[in-house]
Amino acid sequence: QVRLVESGGGLVQAGGSLRLSCAASGRIFSTDSMAWFRQAPGAEREFVAKIRWFGSTYYEDSVKGRFTISRDNAKNTVYLQMNSLKPEDTAVYYCARQTGDLRYDTWGQGTQVTVSS
Repeated sequence: QVRLVESGGGLVQAGGSLRLSCAASGRIFSTDSMAWFRQAPGAEREFVAKIRWFGSTYYEDSVKGRFTISRDNAKNTVYLQMNSLKPEDTAVYYCARQTGDLRYDTWGQGTQVTVSS
């Protein structure tokens, strides 16, 4: 059974940077993609970025050019480098696994990111 643990959240001023990490315990398959979602207070959870096993990446439009998702398959860890942060990026960020049949079946507990203006 896979377990995901996020870390790296915190408080940062607008324009600053943070790097989130998601460590997976258990077996991650080459058919699995890893993704980041976020949920702001009172809002729905939304997709942020996704990375396939061999490195193809996908981003939500508002983070393109500012966020970079990467993964270290040997360490079973996925990262989200967030630059030029804006107050509207404030949210709880969640890591998730997407299986080969496109289901998001495993979620982390989330890490809070707060961007002050």
